[in-house]
Amino acid sequence: MATPMSPRAPRQPSPRPHSPNLSQKPDSLSDNLQKLNLSKPSSLPNSAATLAPFIRSPPTSSISAPSKPVSSPGAPPPGLVPRPNVPPCVASVMPFGPPGGQPLPFGTRPPPVSLPSSMGGSPVISPDGPSAPGLGSRPNAFVPPSSTFGGSIRNGPPVGVPPPMMGTVRSPGQASSMGSFLGSPQVNHLPGPPTQSASPLVATMGTQPWTSGQVAPPTVMPDAVQLPTVFGIRPPQPNQLLSAIDKTGATLEDSGKTNLNQVPRPTPSFSSILHDTRQGNQANPPPPATCDYIVSDTGNCSPRYMRCTIHQIPCTADLLTNCGMQLALLVQPLALPHPSEEPISVVDFGENGPIRCSRCKGYINPFVKFTDNGKQFICNFCGFMNYTPQEYQCNLGPDGRRRDADERPELCKGTVEFVASKEYMTRDPMLSVYFFLIDVSMNAIQTGATAAACAAINQVIADLPEGPRTMVGIATFDSTIHFYNLKRALQQPLMLIVPDVQDVYIPLETDVVVQLSECRQHIAQLLESIPTMFLDNRTAESAFVAAIKAAFLAIKSTGGKLLVFQSVLPSVGMIALSMRDSEGRTNISVGEKEAHKLLQPADKTLKTMAIEFAECQVCVDVFITTQTYADIASISVIPGTTGGQVYYYYPFSSVSDPAKLYNDLRWNITRPQGFEAVMRVRCSQGIEVKEYHGNFCKRIPTDVDLPGIDSDKAIMVTLKHDDKLQDGSECAFQCALLYTTVYGQRRIRISTLSLPCTSNTTNLFQATDLDTQFVCSLKQVANLIPSTPLLQIREKVTSICINNLLAYRKFCTTATSSGQFILPEALKLLPLYTLALTKSTGLRIDGRIDDRSFWISYVSHISTPSAICLVLPRMIAVHKLDLEENGSVIPPILPLSREYLSEEGIYLLENGVDGLIYIGSLVDSDILRQLFGISSVDEKTTQFVLQQYDNPLSKKLNRVVNEIRCQWCSYLRWTLCKKGDPSGTLFLSYLVEDPNPKGGQSYLEFLVHLHRSIQSKMS
Repeated sequence: MATPMSPRAPRQPSPRPHSPNLSQKPDSLSDNLQKLNLSKPSSLPNSAATLAPFIRSPPTSSISAPSKPVSSPGAPPPGLVPRPNVPPCVASVMPFGPPGGQPLPFGTRPPPVSLPSSMGGSPVISPDGPSAPGLGSRPNAFVPPSSTFGGSIRNGPPVGVPPPMMGTVRSPGQASSMGSFLGSPQVNHLPGPPTQSASPLVATMGTQPWTSGQVAPPTVMPDAVQLPTVFGIRPPQPNQLLSAIDKTGATLEDSGKTNLNQVPRPTPSFSSILHDTRQGNQANPPPPATCDYIVSDTGNCSPRYMRCTIHQIPCTADLLTNCGMQLALLVQPLALPHPSEEPISVVDFGENGPIRCSRCKGYINPFVKFTDNGKQFICNFCGFMNYTPQEYQCNLGPDGRRRDADERPELCKGTVEFVASKEYMTRDPMLSVYFFLIDVSMNAIQTGATAAACAAINQVIADLPEGPRTMVGIATFDSTIHFYNLKRALQQPLMLIVPDVQDVYIPLETDVVVQLSECRQHIAQLLESIPTMFLDNRTAESAFVAAIKAAFLAIKSTGGKLLVFQSVLPSVGMIALSMRDSEGRTNISVGEKEAHKLLQPADKTLKTMAIEFAECQVCVDVFITTQTYADIASISVIPGTTGGQVYYYYPFSSVSDPAKLYNDLRWNITRPQGFEAVMRVRCSQGIEVKEYHGNFCKRIPTDVDLPGIDSDKAIMVTLKHDDKLQDGSECAFQCALLYTTVYGQRRIRISTLSLPCTSNTTNLFQATDLDTQFVCSLKQVANLIPSTPLLQIREKVTSICINNLLAYRKFCTTATSSGQFILPEALKLLPLYTLALTKSTGLRIDGRIDDRSFWISYVSHISTPSAICLVLPRMIAVHKLDLEENGSVIPPILPLSREYLSEEGIYLLENGVDGLIYIGSLVDSDILRQLFGISSVDEKTTQFVLQQYDNPLSKKLNRVVNEIRCQWCSYLRWTLCKKGDPSGTLFLSYLVEDPNPKGGQSYLEFLVHLHRSIQSKMS
């Protein structure tokens, strides 16, 4: 029976201990939190300290005039108060975003330093055509003061970043500082041509360079399609072969004649590419996913929302097999747009809903063909002839297009959003429900994880949508579960204990989940008291699974987000987990045994439970703040099935991790997202969907159920041929996402992509999207790891690379010397990507079990740019920051090899998840004092908080860190690494171009291995 207890009565407040890590210098970061907007703890564990927000939006000064009527937000629905600092789920229109005058939130794809002043709004587009501009308009974009990176001290991303998916449009001529994958462009022009040097490889299939303000020009090769090059490389001209190793035909094995500086590597681009998705009624190949680009939607959807592994579709399955490549889509339906891109238009067709094909149910799009003077249209997916509704009919022009096509977003844009009619709703749109579940076991209390979680929640409560639709609940757990009656009439929250963790229940049907607007004071009071209330808790066990089940019962009828903070291995109650055995306890692998056991869920019942959660539209996110083994392989099943994700903090530090925990939680809540979503991908005749991969629940073959979907989640869709395609025709793909916004509006986001078909093998290699191909392989590898020996996986990954290059050598090259190692231009980085994958965390035999399990979980939903950086990190020389003047915040990227390290230098390495700073053993003490305020590396602990000091070098380092965090929308924590220490070994393990003690090859050795393998197969 539930036992009521006053939260405050039995506990005494704990003292607020002093942290020696938080410097009290006038210029220290800890004394300037309000200036820096850094979320940093003001106290150590066991205190309910509040955290300064990572981004604090500045006050707005003026309201801009409405922009042209493309799409716009209006006022929120009646009775709804817009939430502050939260980006709407659509960048365009309709009353579900903040009104004019609200401050702007953090979170755009790399944010600019200076922005245009116009952020005007425009109206919803009705089927009768665009209407007059609305009255509501956006506030001006805030321009950070000049002292942001100079006089004031700060270690967070720029304040006042424009909200993602809002109607911020910047002309190409305006100043921009958009951070790209490998650099932050400052100007809109391409870099100069690279220096000419002999290459040890033959790279063919060169293309003409991109030109700022233009799309790729029509191909000049009769049998090939022009493609942009990887990372902004200026490629050779068509049919131009780069020099082989030497002119005498020496082989790659001749290391004496091979310069490691000449092997293919990613090259940063310091300009933004302007990309039209179609030109001249033909699809334009998209720019590389890892560069900075601005999209103009001219018929095909933006490559941010959907990318294909090949930009020309092979006509037959045999042709695809011969190439050794796979056909797949990477879909990210709510991806963050570039701030300079036009917002997505929202179209309201009224009660009848959007126009659809009567047979396949495909949605109206720019590629349907109207006939009979607009009275009928032919579906571009199934070919069925449909009658056009009378109210939607329009005469055709001389070119066969509707005369109003350019005025209707659904007929001229690749991405559009429809207002869902009642036929798309089985119930009223769900409420915005957020239930927080906090571990208060002894370990969580002592490490400060409970205090950090409570402080973070207390801060982000202010970012939740206001109004009666927002509901909040809080529970805690150790070996029992504690609910809290948050009824407004009570003087203080009332604890209700559920001791039965085998057959859980909720103690109250009401008042456990309450309206945020009515009980905000009680919630804040409770969150402040929890760390103190459980200060003397000596219960070490955790009923994690039982607590999640109980919290699910509390929100089962409504659905919503369940955010769980877990610190120790679930050891009691239903589905109690164990250390597995000696391998689990020590977290050390024992050959191939772990691949079949320790990386698989310990109990299949977890999957059944997760499916039940998904059916009730409950999305689970788990924040694991641990210092021991937590069995992520089992825990990740629930977020992986419900559209959520795992956040991993190991080993949790009360000094450095509270800031990251807060910012992760805030971005989780404020990023563009939707609830109770269903997604389906449709294809033209001849192609069909084979399988979906990602974080979702699949109950029927054609659809995936997504209790939660957000801007960071990507889903892989593998495709297969079911018929022969016609050469020269086009094949279309359409992703339809039905979802509910955080403001309770039902929407259908449609992204359509139409690509040409080809029967020419050379065209396929030219049209290959290396980044997308590699990320699809990466996701498939992650799926194999728990059930396949690592040696077999490494061999398979290498075999795929060899087969791709062999197919090119066999089908696309003329007679060449056997000593030449030939790489197609589009795939020249494939060997480096492959080598990096074989050395990644997921494929390391000596890796910790939880580290590998988290890697698998993270890869399952990762986007393309994030995946590339995860496998191939960026490394820069910190000690040379004051010497670098390349017009970019991010300095030149160094190859991942010891040859580029000096013991007199300091190096920063980041992979989008974690950051490492390596300090050489011979570093000048003056540089150490400038950057870290120390004279010796031994004075700093491994886990530390980066501070800023009043000198140019420290300011530049903090500026780089800010830019990196903004690019990934992630607050990376930093680890100090030094030679002769395990942290130094960790840093060196990311240098994928070097051989490793476990037998891993160097980059040059791997190229030799590939060359020999191809020669062997050719002979």
